[in-house]
Amino acid sequence: MKKLMAANWKMYKLAAEAGATASALAGKLDGRLPRDREVLVIPPFTALAATAKALAGQPGFSLGGQNFYPSKQGAFTGEIAPEMLLDAGCRYALAGHSERRHILGEDDVLVGRKTAFGLTCGLSMILCVGEKVEERQAGQVEAVLTRQLAAGLADVPADVSPDALAIAYEPVWAIGTGLTAGPAEVAEAHRVVRAFLVERFRPGGAKIRILYGGSVKPGNAGELLGIDNVDGVLVGGASLEAESFAAIVTA
Repeated sequence: MKKLMAANWKMYKLAAEAGATASALAGKLDGRLPRDREVLVIPPFTALAATAKALAGQPGFSLGGQNFYPSKQGAFTGEIAPEMLLDAGCRYALAGHSERRHILGEDDVLVGRKTAFGLTCGLSMILCVGEKVEERQAGQVEAVLTRQLAAGLADVPADVSPDALAIAYEPVWAIGTGLTAGPAEVAEAHRVVRAFLVERFRPGGAKIRILYGGSVKPGNAGELLGIDNVDGVLVGGASLEAESFAAIVTA
């Protein structure tokens, strides 16, 4: 199982900037990408073409979309369909990122629709889950993760390929704040996720990758990747510069 090293560029970078960063990243990792690592770059929609061009022919690299609407086509102004992402060269897509949940108001049911629909259309899906600080302080971490996983995976077939699905645990209070969950906190949250996956998908659940996201940096990536059930990382701010993300990928 390769560790999935995902760069979420969020609402940053014009097309030229994205292409330049992707090219620089590929150059820094040329001949240095560990065999057990897969690199995923998730740029904004307007930069997909430039990023795809920069990464064309680079072994070990994949392209992803940050969001989509769960329909093949239709009168959904401002939205994008899974087949449009595939047409742009995407292999992966995110569902349920905390910013979509807590800033843009997406609920558990919609996140679940996206996860299942994306898989049906041929995308590999990364379902994001995580608690807010007040939920952690109230001792509700397991309850929150279990609720989000149950809804997010409700319509995913029991025989889903482990390669087509990943879970990203991202404690909301650690995203973009500089705060990082401690090793024990990460280990416990990932244990909860793994237990749910094994219960839901039986043997296949042990092979589904679980990523950690939340202020991942070159200085803490190695420690995070050494924790049980951490099968990769979902990186925001530290992925915007080729040098820092390359350091994370090779940590």
